Amino acid sequence: MSDLPVLYSFRRCPYAIRARMAICAAGVPVQLREVLLKDKPAALIEASAKATVPVLVLADGRVIDESLAVIDWALQQHDPEGWVDTTAETEALISQCDGSFKDWLDQYKYADRYPGQSPGYYREQAELFIAGLEQRLAQQQYLGGATATRADVAVFPFVRQFAGVDPGWWQGAPYPEVRRWLSDWLASQAFTRVMAKYPAWQPEGPGVLFPDSSGS
Repeated sequence: MSDLPVLYSFRRCPYAIRARMAICAAGVPVQLREVLLKDKPAALIEASAKATVPVLVLADGRVIDESLAVIDWALQQHDPEGWVDTTAETEALISQCDGSFKDWLDQYKYADRYPGQSPGYYREQAELFIAGLEQRLAQQQYLGGATATRADVAVFPFVRQFAGVDPGWWQGAPYPEVRRWLSDWLASQAFTRVMAKYPAWQPEGPGVLFPDSSGS
């Protein structure tokens, strides 16, 4: 595997999840190195001063350290699902997800760090984005229409995180179409594959082949 691109990842990170989803869909093999964010390996920091995941180090030494750029790299290699077929409208959804929604999501999830407002207030602000998704998904199966695109893959890991803050509330929230859409992604074979558990990578040791050639 020494000649494969190296992907530094953290299993639960939504940015890393969406990068792994694209790599899995593309079927492009990489050497996955699962890292602990509380104990980042020197090799990760050396590759990218940001030291956040995902970080993809290509065989020629080039480094891609933005999750959307990793998605684009993977889909440029192979895009059997047609995910790259996005529009300005769906790209705007990704920007909103990564911008205001992510900010409110963090404050909702870690409300004890933001005592200025109640958790309910932060959730209500994040719900503005969720409500927009509900309107869209009430009219079509996916964010961009009848088929999944890069936007769905980029957004659903963050909606998953939002839903997981208070699962009881989420199940009764007035967003049945978002729940349907999210459940479909979480039940997909691709998501099962990308959420496989791997031991933390040990410096100087080998990573693991991803996606697993066995398809499990």
